[in-house]
This record gives sequence, C-alpha cells and structure tokens, in this order.
Amino acid sequence: MTVRNLSIYSDEKIAIFIDGSNLYAAARTLGFDIDYKRLLEFFRTRAILVRAFYYTALIEDQEYSPIRPLVDWLDYNGYTMVTKPTKEFTDSQGRRKIKGNMDIELAIDMMELSEKLDHVVLFSGDGDFRRLVDAVQRKGVRVTVISTVKTSPPMVADELRRQADIFLELADLSENIQRDPRDRPPPRRDRFERDERDGDEAFADDEFDREG
Repeated sequence: MTVRNLSIYSDEKIAIFIDGSNLYAAARTLGFDIDYKRLLEFFRTRAILVRAFYYTALIEDQEYSPIRPLVDWLDYNGYTMVTKPTKEFTDSQGRRKIKGNMDIELAIDMMELSEKLDHVVLFSGDGDFRRLVDAVQRKGVRVTVISTVKTSPPMVADELRRQADIFLELADLSENIQRDPRDRPPPRRDRFERDERDGDEAFADDEFDREG
C-alpha cells in the first residue's frame, strides 16, 4: 500500500529510532497493534537500513517482567535494544510512580550515528526531541517523524512536527505495519500488557512517569 508523504529513497542510508512506550501508546490509541517484523521489512525494502533501535525501560525487581518477551524477541530479530532500569518514587500525594525516561540514550545514539546516515526515522511524538532533530538536520541528515495527530489531543508535539523534514501520520502507515487483529491476545488486567510473539508494551499511566 502506498503511504502518503513517505519520502525515502532506495539509495539512502537510514536508521530507525523507536521510543517504545510512545509508539505503543500511539498505536493502541489508534486501535491497532504493531507487527515489528513487518515494520522492519517495510523500511528494509525501501532503503539501506543501517540500524533499528528500540528504547524501553525495565522494572528489574519483579520476579517476572511481562515486557521481557518483547525485549528478547526484538533483540533476536534485527533490532538493537537499548534498556535501563526504571526508578521508583512516591509523589506528593503518596502515589507510587515509576520513572523510565530514555531520551538521553536515544539522543546520544542518534547524534553518534548521524554522520553515517542520510535519513533518520523517529517513531515518537515527544516534543523534547525537537532540539535533537534540529541538531541532526544541521549535519545534513533528513528526519522523518512518525506519530499521530488523529487522536484527541494529538500525540505528536506541534514543535516536533514542524521541525521534521517529513511528518508521517502513523494511521496512514498502519496497514503496512499492523498485526492481524485476529492474532491479538485477549485483554489483560495486568500492570503491563504483553504479546510474546510480536512484543507489545504498556505502562499504566498512573504508575509510569516518563519525565525525569
């Protein structure tokens, strides 16, 4: 299927940077699950894919981490996994919070690799990446940001969307990277939701604070 606004050339060296929790939230809000194998093949068949990074935080003090199958699956299937332990704290209202911000790791990797790339594809709507995108562009690298404006409110920050060379609506890409809905596992009421085959993740909004 042709994707509107897709501007990737076959001779370009590209790298994919996936903000895991951000992409998960955007896709789920749009009503579909990511098939990470299809996602990788979509870009491999359209350009020279140098690297595909996936960033996520892990809760390491649990006897079993539901997100571990995702990490292992991606690690064995063409992705470079970047993880770090989450940090717990109690807010002013006594609620338990978990921090797992991966922005610094993503920024360092993108800056280091940018000199070997023609094009960066960022799966995130986080406005904190606007300055990073600007820095990479000044090295002569094009940047595509993939997120969505079709939710209320939009899940991509306006400043990030404006800074990108190309903004690609995630909903327009969905038919190329979504998992067959018939393969979707039944709903779970766990702290995390997971799919061992393709690897989905979700931190409960009231328990996972991405700031900090």
